[in-house]
Formats: sequence, structure tokens, C-alpha cells
Amino acid sequence: MSASEPVIGLTTYLDRAKFGVWDARAGLLPAQYIQSITAAGGIAVLLPPQPVTPDIAARVLAGVSALVITGGRDLDPAGYGQTPHDETDRPDTTRDAWEFALLAEAMRRGMPVLGICRGAQVLNVALGGTLHQHLPDVIGSTGHRAGGGVFTPMSVRTVAGTRLAELLGETCQVQCYHHQAIADVGAKLVVSARDDDGVIEAIELPGEDFVLAVQWHPEESPDDLRLFAAIVAEAGKYALARVSE
Repeated sequence: MSASEPVIGLTTYLDRAKFGVWDARAGLLPAQYIQSITAAGGIAVLLPPQPVTPDIAARVLAGVSALVITGGRDLDPAGYGQTPHDETDRPDTTRDAWEFALLAEAMRRGMPVLGICRGAQVLNVALGGTLHQHLPDVIGSTGHRAGGGVFTPMSVRTVAGTRLAELLGETCQVQCYHHQAIADVGAKLVVSARDDDGVIEAIELPGEDFVLAVQWHPEESPDDLRLFAAIVAEAGKYALARVSE
């Protein structure tokens, strides 16, 4: 494992896509994620959804030094004890199980984890938290997801004393595209940022291990690589520690 260019595993969609003469289900991820990792000095490896066991998750993560859980479809509400809202996506239970298993194994190993949008919700639900299934019902507006693939610029305020505050300072302009959000915060997690509506926009696990998740899309701000630089740096430390064992 190279500490100077650590390998970062990124979860992906498994969805229908058109490319060339083909129209087929494919494991895919917007290139912005990959470009952000490589621009920050890491090597990106894609981890597409597939049937999973704890042993498979362990074998997959043996080849990387950090895990990024990316954006995507809404989680199955059954995972946090709710029935589906009319606006909730039809669940992708294969991806849900895949990411929960990878997250559990990464945390068992003390591997650095960065969650993005859906990834923040995966982290929260995995640790016993819940979600607001349709944020407009809570705040009365659709400002967090304008629709049509158009991201909404928003200001978030970090919580003093958190890892995120150390990385980003007191405030940060971010790009949002979400209609769900964290409601009850999972066990041991702390809120590390909120927006002007009071919506939780970031959570993290206190302590030495790097486990941080944001509700926004940092890959859509290519001039601000601070979160990606942080996960790459932590992955380098993790890789170096493995070499030293």
C-alpha cells in the first residue's frame, strides 16, 4: 500500500445507462467524484453494488485505504422503522445492503470513511438514526432540491470543536441536491453542520478514527477540495500504518 497515493474505494450506482450502441444496467458514478479524488492525490477505485457477506466486504476493503459512500437513491425506510412516503424512491435493497456491509467493515478496521449525501444517511441509519423522508414536509420549501439535476448553492455553519469545523472553518458555501435529511441522530454521532433552515448538513464520529459525512455534494465544487484532501490524507496515514504492522 502506498501512503503517497492511497487507494480510495467509492461506492457506485447500479442502474440503466446508455453508452454507444448499448442500453444496459451498469455500475456507474459521475466523473466528478473520481476527478476530485485524483485531484486530491488519491487513486479512485469503484465498488459497484453486488450481493454481499461480511467476508466479501472484508476482502473488498483489504484492497483500499479509505471508503467513500457516494450519493444516490433514497434508502429503504424499513431500515429505520418507517413506511415509505409517497415521495420516497423505490428502494435499491442490493445497494443498501452493500453499503451497510462495507461501512460496518470499514469502521471495524478503523478505516477512514467519507459519506456524501446518501452516504450521510447511510452512516446515520447504520448507527440507529432516522431520516426525514421528504424535507419539504418539515421546512415548507423545496429549496434543498430544485430538481432537474440543478444543484442549489447554500451556506452551512459548522459546529465549533468538530473535525469538520477544523477542515472548513465556521461557514462554507456548498452545493445541495436532497429531499431527505437526518432526523434523529445515530448513536455516538454528533452534528457538525447545519444550514440556515436548521437542517442537519453534516455528522461525524468523534474520536481518532476519521468518520465524517456531509449531506451536500463536495464533488460539485471542484475549486474546494478540502474534504477530498482530508480523506486522501487520512487514507495515506491508514496505508502507512498497515505497512508498518
